[in-house]
Amino acid sequence: MASSSVGHRGGRMHALKNVVTVAACASMMASCASASYQTAAMQASESGDQKAAISLAKNEVARFSTPDQCSHTTSLNCGTLALAYGTLAGYQILDGDGTAGEGSFRSAKEALSLTDLEIRPSATAMVYRDVSEAFWKVGDRRRAVAVFNEGRAAGADEWLFMSSAARAAGQRPTDPQSTDSR
Repeated sequence: MASSSVGHRGGRMHALKNVVTVAACASMMASCASASYQTAAMQASESGDQKAAISLAKNEVARFSTPDQCSHTTSLNCGTLALAYGTLAGYQILDGDGTAGEGSFRSAKEALSLTDLEIRPSATAMVYRDVSEAFWKVGDRRRAVAVFNEGRAAGADEWLFMSSAARAAGQRPTDPQSTDSR
């Protein structure tokens, strides 16, 4: 039993290390973004004003959706654009506009496909986690789990496993030390 407790604690430390790594990556990508739009959108959403959050998130998307920021020839801020689209999708879903949310989610996936390989797993995890959480919060558990599973298939890192859908499905990140490839 003691070794089980130690193993469990070690798993938590591994998960904490991964969360810190993802947070550092997110911070790096967010440093390129407008703190005013992001902060204002988050505050508006938290106060229940999804329309204002959507408007502010659209401004953030506009900043990074230019060819000099993210395109097939320039991937400078494609990860940031993907995160902006993912955030916009979440706000749209929370506002009850699933169609617009799915459209923004598709745009996020397009930006992810152009994102540098080095940061793509973390950006993928953040986008899919945010969209999954939005569906979870509006009560669409089936779609939340489907987005979670799609994120796993898309190569998302451990950040994805912080979602409600992952916990509901009893999923944990795979241990890179494990030889079990399920």
